[in-house]
Amino acid sequence: MKSKFLGTGVALVTPFKADLSVDFDALKNIVNFNIENGTEYLVISGTTAESVTITKQEKKAITEAIIEANNGRVPLVLGIGGNNTVQIIEEIKSTDLSQIDALLSVSPYYTKPTQEGIYQHFKAISEASPIDIILYNVPGRTSKNIEPETVIRLAKDFDNIIGIKEAGNKVSQYLQLIKNKPEDFLVISGDDDIALGIVLAGGAGVISVIGQAFPKEFSEMIRLGLKGDAKSAYQFHFRLMDVIDYIFEENNPAGIKAVFAALGLCRDTVRLPLVPASDGLKQKIKQFFSDF
Repeated sequence: MKSKFLGTGVALVTPFKADLSVDFDALKNIVNFNIENGTEYLVISGTTAESVTITKQEKKAITEAIIEANNGRVPLVLGIGGNNTVQIIEEIKSTDLSQIDALLSVSPYYTKPTQEGIYQHFKAISEASPIDIILYNVPGRTSKNIEPETVIRLAKDFDNIIGIKEAGNKVSQYLQLIKNKPEDFLVISGDDDIALGIVLAGGAGVISVIGQAFPKEFSEMIRLGLKGDAKSAYQFHFRLMDVIDYIFEENNPAGIKAVFAALGLCRDTVRLPLVPASDGLKQKIKQFFSDF
């Protein structure tokens, strides 16, 4: 399998200043930190970026800042998704995608469509998109699973639907996808805690949250997994296990921002209705770094 999306992608946070405006200097530092330490590609405006509380103007400015900081070094994926199909198509058509390598499009949330509705939604997006698409299945947030049969149907019917970020934390579903997918279709883990196991089973890699704070260790773990070196890869996994649990203990991205604050890369500020990590969680993260 040859793809620019093999290995570790990271779902970038949106750093904020104390006044809740976007901290573009911190954002550029995080981009450089990841590229310089082995991250294979960057994902813009995913869930971890607090995309639902980012304005259209901010999203455009954030995307432009990441493109500038990246300077063509690694592939870029842009999140454009939601539960209004027509609105998504309008956003695709009105967005400059010349520097973007693929879209990440989440399954419709709240409306809870049938599997046929999900298929028709992504069919319309596929036909409107001038670039490749990675589906995003996260039933814990959308309340509706994209069943493996629907994913495989989309993969076979549309050449520009090249993969799925699967984040249901259900190993059996991952294995069904890996077993039944077309040869070049990418099954990408969206679950940091089981990403290595999925790669060893035939997955293409991960779009990670914790990976952006530990890009050297996490990306090397995934590379070793892709080579089938489970023993070496799991040494990295065991080192990161506790902090992976910590960052999802309260909410995402409050957890990962607390890690970044400990690293001095950005503040731990989030926008309501999210709140920063509790003092108890921050203490766990501080202790993790003491032992790391």
